[in-house]
Amino acid sequence: MTNEALRVCAGNATPGSPSPRGIASPPSAGLPPPRTWLVLGDKAGDNAQVQIVADTLGWPYQVKQLTFQAPYVIGKPRFRVSLHHVDRARSDPLEPPWPDLILTVGRRPSMVALWVRQQTQGRARLVVVGRPKRWLDRFDLVIAPPQFHLPRRANVLRLDFPLMRIDQAAIAAAKDAWRARCAELSQPLTALLVGGPTKPYRFDEAVAGRLLDEALGVVRRDGGSLYVTTSRRTPPAVVQALEAGLPAGARLYRWDGGGDNPYHALLGLADRFIVTGDSISMMVEVARLGKPLAIFALPETPGALRLRGALGRRLAAEEGPAHAVVRPIADLLYRLRIAKYARDLSEIHRRLYAGALAVPLGAPFQPPRARVPDDLARAVERVRTLMARPAD
Repeated sequence: MTNEALRVCAGNATPGSPSPRGIASPPSAGLPPPRTWLVLGDKAGDNAQVQIVADTLGWPYQVKQLTFQAPYVIGKPRFRVSLHHVDRARSDPLEPPWPDLILTVGRRPSMVALWVRQQTQGRARLVVVGRPKRWLDRFDLVIAPPQFHLPRRANVLRLDFPLMRIDQAAIAAAKDAWRARCAELSQPLTALLVGGPTKPYRFDEAVAGRLLDEALGVVRRDGGSLYVTTSRRTPPAVVQALEAGLPAGARLYRWDGGGDNPYHALLGLADRFIVTGDSISMMVEVARLGKPLAIFALPETPGALRLRGALGRRLAAEEGPAHAVVRPIADLLYRLRIAKYARDLSEIHRRLYAGALAVPLGAPFQPPRARVPDDLARAVERVRTLMARPAD
């Protein structure tokens, strides 16, 4: 049996039957569910958002896991309908029978999803989570988390919060496995979850030094101990700066150093969290757990990137009497690739602060006084509605 076949999910119930997860039946009674592919890359947080939509739909699906050519593991290929950036020998096969529905996320997988749709002569419906780099109108449904400033369009669903979930089973298992290892740490235990740079946000040694100073200031103020864990995107120079500045008694997990990753254990065992503001998945996971959260906002890179981001925000603006005139111009700038729709991670910060779900780093930790809004039902209903419509 192939690795891909092992990942073929047959749903949680037969069509129309009850399910322990409350999953509804396929789009039309008596008809088979659509053949569904999940076209996924190497970013766990991105993939999780697609996976939760697919699981909640309850239709059988195949995961098409992609591995990318060396230049594009970190680098960004030019956005086009192509497989040139894919390591096809190490990826799941992309071959008939072609899907009726494609769910994808991210720049590199979206290029592949567009290619797959092309093989179906445009018959397959294409759903993307996030912000299409280009060709907003080529996607049948765009499920847009709030950090993406996308315009109101018939094919755009704008979410209040990202579709992140927490893996309660993984947290419980890790908590039991790590309890003894963390027992010697003084309480309260503060977990510092570290991401990495992402345009237009800067994360270098100087920023790492400021982050560590502020985190240690919290520990000195409130007592306890600090456990730092890095991630796939954390630059080696940042890891080294953190390691060099840690006092005795603090712990550091290097993502690239091997060994057991304490991430899920910390979600279960830590008393409060500091998360770098670039990592939406980690911020939302902690908020959904209902644990005290402080956000360290990364500084923006000055210059052209900030100007382009401001222009991107204006592309999606729809207020005021001039909108009817501005919209065609904005659409033209987008099509010509002169500007793109902006991504603003601080929008997630603002929503977490406004909902009493987080505080800026340096402010006293506060237990969350609310729950993270859940848009999953809206997203799933839009996909069902899309698949119930006759093909064009």
